[in-house]
Amino acid sequence: MMTISGAGCWVLGAGCWVLGAGCWVLGAGCWVLGAAAMVSQRLHAVKCLFVKLRFISDMDIEHRHIEVFRAVMRAGSVTGAAALLFSSQPTISRELARLEQLLGFALFDRVRGRLQPTARALALHDEVQRAWTGLEAVRATARSLRDHAGGQLAIVCVPAFAQSLLPMACRLFAQTHPDVAVSITPQESPLLEEWLSAQRFDLGLTEQDSPPPGCALEPLLAADEVCVLPEGHPLLSRDTLSPADFAGQPFISLAPGDPYRRQLDALFQAHEVPRRMAIETQTAASVCALVREGLGVAVINPLSALEYAGQGIVLRRFSASIPFRVSLVLPQFRPSTPLAADFAQALHRAAKSLLARLQIAG
Repeated sequence: MMTISGAGCWVLGAGCWVLGAGCWVLGAGCWVLGAAAMVSQRLHAVKCLFVKLRFISDMDIEHRHIEVFRAVMRAGSVTGAAALLFSSQPTISRELARLEQLLGFALFDRVRGRLQPTARALALHDEVQRAWTGLEAVRATARSLRDHAGGQLAIVCVPAFAQSLLPMACRLFAQTHPDVAVSITPQESPLLEEWLSAQRFDLGLTEQDSPPPGCALEPLLAADEVCVLPEGHPLLSRDTLSPADFAGQPFISLAPGDPYRRQLDALFQAHEVPRRMAIETQTAASVCALVREGLGVAVINPLSALEYAGQGIVLRRFSASIPFRVSLVLPQFRPSTPLAADFAQALHRAAKSLLARLQIAG
């Protein structure tokens, strides 16, 4: 390994790999991936520029020499390497000997007619494998983008939506985009809105009704919160429950800082209905799990309630309106991708399906 300063580049071999000024060159003029051709983590664009380049210094190592060396290491013999490269044994032997001459040291010990890698060969092979793996990843990404077969989509959402809305949307999206990798990051407000404003995600799901700075907001779903009760509860004899029906009932509630908790507290206080606060918890999923165990009743968002309906939990309408909204957030300054629009369509279809289920369950 040689280091050449001044241009900010590293050279392996002399004409094999050059990394500098935001550029990778593999081989004696094989691949260049420059600043204008970087493959970003989100795979928004790949531009590959092929040029002829030969880097000459005290070592005239070419891509073919490294290819032969890698094949010999993989096959364990010159004969096997020749088969891998569709070449002849004499040709492989000659190119391997030339590589050793250029390097100035032996890569293999000849032991009873077999090639035994030296410690230097093993060290060099580790470096070769890392570079080769990176090149294969670039090639695979370029092929995928060329064929429109893959891509990545980054989504951030309120944690409840990762369990109740996004799974169905992902299934619908995968029917037409089976090779797209979807990344879901659950996050609470206000950090969720901060990340969206920073353009870190392709789209987001929030309960807010106003867009974060630098984003557009699109209504996705609107419904009222619902009552959830354990199977066999006496209140299930009624189709709709009023605040007065909860008087004296053990109540499973969200934490005091939750905005829906504050609305419910104000509502029951306005109706002068005393509840027996049994358990407080942080998530709607946890509320449902506690209700299922018969520890109390609750009023929660309809999406989380639907996920548990029929699993020891029964839904009932609430006579008082506690609005629940889901909004789709689209960052405006992030590089656009048609995948985001396609996923938005899947979200709308999933929301419509959940609303239909809610009408039946309630």
